[in-house]
Amino acid sequence: MIEKLSSIAAPGVWTTRGRGSPGTGDHASGEAVYSTALSVIRRLVFGQNPRRTAVRVLVLAALSLITFRWVLIPTRTEGSSMLPTYAPDKLHFVNRLAYGASGPARGDVVAIRLAGPHVVYIKRIVGLPGERVAVSGGLVRINGAVLPEPYVKHRRPWDVDEVTLGPREYFVIGDNRDTSDYGRTTLEKILGKVVF
Repeated sequence: MIEKLSSIAAPGVWTTRGRGSPGTGDHASGEAVYSTALSVIRRLVFGQNPRRTAVRVLVLAALSLITFRWVLIPTRTEGSSMLPTYAPDKLHFVNRLAYGASGPARGDVVAIRLAGPHVVYIKRIVGLPGERVAVSGGLVRINGAVLPEPYVKHRRPWDVDEVTLGPREYFVIGDNRDTSDYGRTTLEKILGKVVF
């Protein structure tokens, strides 16, 4: 008895079932089903033109390597100095090209290089080159005026004597003022802007 197996074989594949004796069609039809299934899988994975698919895979791999090695650097936050803006143990990306045309701006969250591109501090810029920066009673003062900081949720009363930043210096601090480090950094140590 010959019938069409639509649930196993691909369309158009006929096979024997039931009373066929071994070697008279069962084996050949099994090979046909296997061959057809393998052909369908190859077509789904590699497309109709495997060379073109291989070129696409290589181009995507090269673009991914360039993007995640030199443009968007993945970093993982550790510690609570940037709470609540950035939670600990989360993956973020640093855009190394963000400051190609212009320098960092006040309020930017940046990655500061410590020892290589993957060991970084993540801090917020509060002071720009040439400004006088001080902290009194937990409030940041720029040239004597209090800096509005809506992103700060945890303040503590602390003081930092006034410093005048150099022509390529920035004053950085974390958003969680209970546990945050702070200080000056130079433009050369700023790896890029944290984008997400």
